[in-house]
Amino acid sequence: MENNSLLRTDKELAELYQRHVDHVYRLSYIYLKNPVDAEDAVQSVFLKLIKSQMVFNDPEHEKAWLMVTTRNYCKDILKNWWKTRRVGIDAIPEISSWNSEEPSGKALAKLLSLPEKYKIVLYLYYIEEYSVKEISEMLGHKESTIQTQLSRGRERLKIDLGGNYHE
Repeated sequence: MENNSLLRTDKELAELYQRHVDHVYRLSYIYLKNPVDAEDAVQSVFLKLIKSQMVFNDPEHEKAWLMVTTRNYCKDILKNWWKTRRVGIDAIPEISSWNSEEPSGKALAKLLSLPEKYKIVLYLYYIEEYSVKEISEMLGHKESTIQTQLSRGRERLKIDLGGNYHE
């Protein structure tokens, strides 16, 4: 076996996985709306990372690469013909079993029901805590577009949640 300085040790891979698996899973779930498909996406994204031997500048670069790769993988999956027959949000057990009286459960269900362009920017901004600039770079849109999508997404959530939800 050739000794390559770019190869990560098992320990480094395990640490990288532990740092980011939840982020990758949540973003996959937002796109795919299915825990099994989200788990498959996590596996595929981390395999791609292992095979790529990508070298990162810092932990934020690492996370951003994983988020963009996850988004691209999920979008590719959704283009497949067999994914066009998706179920409604109420058919997802994790969401349908939430107590609709709980503000966080209601907010997440409403977030998942938004059009993709709003839910993704809201998710990246509020859950993953990326800045507008970082989101614009990840998604390949102008900052003003991201700001507009955040504003419109917030407004739609506000309407969907009864106009007075501030969590």
